[in-house]
Amino acid sequence: MLGHFGFSYVGCIYLLMLFIPNILWTKYKPSGYNEVVSNENKVLLALERIGQVLVTCMVVIFNDYNLKPFSLWNLWLIVSFIFMIMYEINWIRYFNSKHSLKDFYGSFLAIPVPGASLPVAAFMLLGIYGRVIWLIISIIILGIGHIGIQLQHLKECRTGKL
Repeated sequence: MLGHFGFSYVGCIYLLMLFIPNILWTKYKPSGYNEVVSNENKVLLALERIGQVLVTCMVVIFNDYNLKPFSLWNLWLIVSFIFMIMYEINWIRYFNSKHSLKDFYGSFLAIPVPGASLPVAAFMLLGIYGRVIWLIISIIILGIGHIGIQLQHLKECRTGKL
């Protein structure tokens, strides 16, 4: 449950699936985004940043996430990967939109704030699949901060404060 040190190519693939759309997003930020960011809860922001660093490290330094001979336990990895594919599809949806805040924070397949919820769920399931408590703890920290901030932004969009 503690994890075995070694490089995880699965973790690296997940990080690429996470980082590439976010890098592209820097060129297609929604209008009004900078105003929203200035109102972020500082505690949630700290949790998000700490969680980002921890998850990035935990997902590549333990090789427990790499493919194993098939068993029912692999269903955790399969569902996790489905969530990451859904995350990518959500980005495609955003990039094909008008790049508004509502496009960015709007639900996808009835999943609220999918840009935060989907990868958090995917990495949580990856941690369960790998049986690495350090990733599970790290993603909980990240999830509280990242999902919390995005829910705050969504609430501001809905109340018209933007």
